[in-house]
Amino acid sequence: MVGAGRHLWIRPPQFPTLSGEAPDLSLVEKLLHSVEIGESVRGEDVYIIQSGCGEINDNLMELLIMINACKIASSSRVTAVIPCFPYARQDKKDKVGESRAPISAKLVANMLSVAGADHIITMDLHASQIQGFFDIPVDNLYAEPAVLQWIRENITEWRNCIIVSPDAGGAKRVTSIADRLNVEFALIHKERKKANEVDRMVLVGDVKDRVAILVDDMADTCGTICHAADKLLSAGATKVYAILTHGIFSGPAISRINNAAFEAVVVTNTIPQEDKMKHCSKIQVIDISMILAEAIRRTHNGESVSYLFSHVPL
Repeated sequence: MVGAGRHLWIRPPQFPTLSGEAPDLSLVEKLLHSVEIGESVRGEDVYIIQSGCGEINDNLMELLIMINACKIASSSRVTAVIPCFPYARQDKKDKVGESRAPISAKLVANMLSVAGADHIITMDLHASQIQGFFDIPVDNLYAEPAVLQWIRENITEWRNCIIVSPDAGGAKRVTSIADRLNVEFALIHKERKKANEVDRMVLVGDVKDRVAILVDDMADTCGTICHAADKLLSAGATKVYAILTHGIFSGPAISRINNAAFEAVVVTNTIPQEDKMKHCSKIQVIDISMILAEAIRRTHNGESVSYLFSHVPL
């Protein structure tokens, strides 16, 4: 989307073949696309919405080209609305053995700035410190108000629930939600042998005879949350829910969720979930489009965005 009521199309260049037939679309899709803005954006406040999902590298490159196209077309301000920030998990070097690992989140920040973005709107960054990678304003919105609303409306026993973090890094997130619901929290300490593979888990907290609600910012292969669900049930939890902001669901994730003992796995639509929901009846979606829409409206009108940190727009 470019501005309100504006249109942007991506038109691949024409590649004639020796036979005169239409070119192979699979080949065309791999080639660079030319971007043209369908109408004047001179002096306009432009908002480009592109989430970091699917063919992530293609989508990121497309976003950068769109930003640059608007910028050199003399738009007054270009805001990139990125519900799921790409490469957000590569925000640091974890161990000495990874001294040659990239910090890709910083690279993406640099690319967005160089392309010409004046402002970034995103949601639930994997690490809030990623905002410091930018020299331009970044509004990191939170799914927490929408999560609280979903819990109160869909879990009848929420007053007897316990909020659980599947790792120590999410402790701050779960304590905030637990405080606002006035319930207790627990966390699971996990040790990894290597990326996406958990070695063992230790539960810290009492979940016996309670509804356990696992809360995390994202789930990829879902090995962690499925192991966590088994751990909670073996510790006496009556039901287990999982609430995630970004449902990546790659590899064996869907089959793992289908085989796990979740009542529901709730995700927001920062990443499209229609295809995943066809293969897994446990997946439910919280619509956060109104939060982003209100953030865009407030940014355009110069109003405070911090209202959205604690409220869900109607």
